[in-house]
Amino acid sequence: MSQYVFKLPDLGEGTVQAEIVGWRVKPGDTVAEDDVVVEVMTEKAAVEVPAPVGGRVVSTTGEPGDMVPVGAQLLVLETGAGSAQASGAAASAPASAPAAPAPLRASPPGNGAGAAHEEAAAVGARTGRVATSPAIRRRAHEAGIDLKQVVGSGPSGRIVPKDLDAYVARGSERQPVPLRPAPRAVPAARSAARMPGATEEIKVIGLRRLIAQRMSEAKRNIPHFAYVEELDVTELEELRRHLNGKLERGAPGLTYLPFLGLALVRVLRDFPQCNAHYDAERGVIVRHAAVHLGVATQTPDGLKVPVVHDAQTRSLWELAAEIRRVSEAARTNKATREELSGSTITITSLGKLGGIASTPIINAPEVAIIGVNRSIERPVVRDGAIAIRLTMNLSSSFDHRFVDGYDAAAMIQALKECLEHPATIFIGDSR
Repeated sequence: MSQYVFKLPDLGEGTVQAEIVGWRVKPGDTVAEDDVVVEVMTEKAAVEVPAPVGGRVVSTTGEPGDMVPVGAQLLVLETGAGSAQASGAAASAPASAPAAPAPLRASPPGNGAGAAHEEAAAVGARTGRVATSPAIRRRAHEAGIDLKQVVGSGPSGRIVPKDLDAYVARGSERQPVPLRPAPRAVPAARSAARMPGATEEIKVIGLRRLIAQRMSEAKRNIPHFAYVEELDVTELEELRRHLNGKLERGAPGLTYLPFLGLALVRVLRDFPQCNAHYDAERGVIVRHAAVHLGVATQTPDGLKVPVVHDAQTRSLWELAAEIRRVSEAARTNKATREELSGSTITITSLGKLGGIASTPIINAPEVAIIGVNRSIERPVVRDGAIAIRLTMNLSSSFDHRFVDGYDAAAMIQALKECLEHPATIFIGDSR
């Protein structure tokens, strides 16, 4: 037998170190080649690191929250005959044994008990870690699904998105094997943590640490100029309701965000300094002709900013659909690296929790962010008379180093005019 020292590999894009988020193995565990052994966080994304060889885990290096440089030791694996014997009969099968038959493909919903019986037989023999992507693994974990019960149709039985979707669709036709044990009595130590005066320590690691770091850098390094303006969105709401009323039953309706996105595309033609990045290393402002719209999205893992690329090329309905798509991808951890990078200006909304006003933090290296607050009916003076109008505030922040206060205010006033007279969003420039 021999030992294999596995070191943190180069994860690309200039990564020199990564943070350990969580170990998937512990000393004494047996792993196969390509089994995920540790999840790490780089400055770009969370990455699941697979084992390059199979064997028994002798030791691991580092705890969650520790920073590990590329090339540093991660774990030691015992390989060879000794580890094969320790892993049991499944790992010690002779090399000359015929390959196991390819797993059955997932059947479409409603194929009857025969297909369900064949699938049960296929998944019943599965042992070890299931081959699939990190996004599918997370989806299954959040839904309480044991991936060993899902038949993969990809290469070598790998589970692909349609396999999980088919399994979920057939959920009402089977009694799934429970993934989580039945509730147990709360341990005394945990009960004590809820007593008055008790404290609980939560280590700041992974995405939450990265969010905290970037927020701190943005607030520390960028002199924010905040500007809040009240809008009369009565006409916009009437148009939104009119368009939603023409949708088929069950179709997702329009929110204010696609209207705001289209209005931003129009307004930024006259305020290109707000659709820009500041490259601090080169000391250069990079103005963008295209509008790559960031959409701040709350997810179970924290705040993410998926991106609608080339918003200027999209219609209202296309923009609405893409906002929904990338936001859902971010929430379910399906978003690609490209879908989470490259925004040139960001919009943010707290939905029903929008409040009266807010002071959003700029998503560096951008120089502007626009926040949508809650809409509410209130009495206003209109043509010398009191009228009930639907009003809403826009809360914006600008990098005051590169966007003067006058220009920031002028941009929001132009945006206000578009949203208060929504027809102007869709007509050509008359100048």
